[in-house]
Amino acid sequence: MDEKEWEEQLARKLTEGEMDTEDTEEAARKRLPIKTEIRIQAQIDPVVRETKLYRQMAREVDDRYDRWVKEEPSDPDSKK
Repeated sequence: MDEKEWEEQLARKLTEGEMDTEDTEEAARKRLPIKTEIRIQAQIDPVVRETKLYRQMAREVDDRYDRWVKEEPSDPDSKK
């Protein structure tokens, strides 16, 4: 195929069928940056909970998680 035939085929493909239209308001909304962040404050730290469970099952070689366990109260209803 020569260049002219390629151009004709491309023009046919671009012009045939219905053109996909997008709702302009919806498209504008999708382009907006997110203004808010959602943060969830947990009552109990999952690292502390897992560390306590693992310590019940086995002895820890080093105490790298001690600082988190010491900071966390044992009773989840109590405040710091």
